[in-house]
Amino acid sequence: MIISNKKKATTLKRLFFLMGLAMAVFMLVMFLKDKNLIAILTGAAFVVWFFIFQLFDFQYVELIVEENKVVLRYYPAIKFGKKEYSSIEFASETLHDVQFENSFFGLVTDIVLIVKTKRGIAEYPPISLAAVNRNDRKNIKDALNKILEK
Repeated sequence: MIISNKKKATTLKRLFFLMGLAMAVFMLVMFLKDKNLIAILTGAAFVVWFFIFQLFDFQYVELIVEENKVVLRYYPAIKFGKKEYSSIEFASETLHDVQFENSFFGLVTDIVLIVKTKRGIAEYPPISLAAVNRNDRKNIKDALNKILEK
């Protein structure tokens, strides 16, 4: 089973950069027309726009559940500079627990995977599922809970 949000992550990335470009062009036009207050307010709106995207931490997420292995690949959808690709791979029988942490009234969901290792229990860092639609979040939850039931 493969669950991926590539289309939505690409759409969010395009939306972010197109709106940013539109705000920058509008701000430049307002400065050239000597409407400095409107230009400054547009700049402030861009800063808010930028922080909203950083706060929600939209990420491309791909979950691959095979018979004996779980692979989770992810990276930030909106990133300036070099992308930080990350991947988690473990044997499905080592999965100990899965936690879904909700914030911002359920708009932002983070997943935390907990696995058994030779040294004890290990917890992976939280991965944002904010860019994953509700149906795919449910599918991820069901797939991982099915592994836990075994």
